[in-house]
Amino acid sequence: MQAKILIRKLIGSRHALAIPVTFLILFVTMIGMISITYFFAVDKVNTRSTALKIATAKQDMLSFGETVLPILWQPGAANVFEFSDTGGKLNVLPTTNPLIINVSDNQDISATIFNAAVGQIEYELPYSQTSDTGTFLKGDGRAITNQSGSIITQLKIVSGVEHPEIHLGYRPTVSYTTAGLDNEKTVNNIRIYIVNLNTSQEFGVRGKIPVKASCVNTEMSMLTYNIDYTINELVFTAAFGGQTSYVTVPISCTQAGAVINIETVESTFQIQRCLR
Repeated sequence: MQAKILIRKLIGSRHALAIPVTFLILFVTMIGMISITYFFAVDKVNTRSTALKIATAKQDMLSFGETVLPILWQPGAANVFEFSDTGGKLNVLPTTNPLIINVSDNQDISATIFNAAVGQIEYELPYSQTSDTGTFLKGDGRAITNQSGSIITQLKIVSGVEHPEIHLGYRPTVSYTTAGLDNEKTVNNIRIYIVNLNTSQEFGVRGKIPVKASCVNTEMSMLTYNIDYTINELVFTAAFGGQTSYVTVPISCTQAGAVINIETVESTFQIQRCLR
């Protein structure tokens, strides 16, 4: 009789113990599920936040690139632009980004028109696995353009040392016209427009950044060829932004030859930090 009572008590105690153990297992499972859900939610929010910062940085660089264009070729003109705080770093590098321009007619004309660093502006993006590396936000991979492709702004995303970077530079462009005859030779006027920021302050800064872009001066230089033979075109080859490409310029000639004026128009502008 006593044995039966002992067995009943043991069975009852097992049932009593099973209830809290079950609740404990459910509680641990629920905490685990909440933790996993929280982790993925935070990760998704962080990803969206990073994507928003990158989109803002891209738009800032696009807007700043457009801010510079109206002041080119106008000494004394200036514009102020404020970069948003997107967690990245703005770097102004006036002594980088060499530009080399050569001209040739595959006969007697062969010369280097320009050979100097023109500088560039870089924005180091917050860390991102999907930064569209290699994408051009403005312009394309050509190192020089002509009248049929006159966008001089070159804005691209590249792989940096630690993070992706947006690089802003201004590539040269070529225009040409004819201007009647000179001693029975057709006069060809060619202009090469160059944007140079190598007089800027070199700096790197984070946060909300007001900067001032100002046109310092515009310089012109002329190179003239008086040829007594006929050609169809001149080839201008440029190395810029890690790319090399060329454009051809048609040349008008008479039987006596041609006069070819190659004018370089260089607009120098500065980027400076503004004091609040």
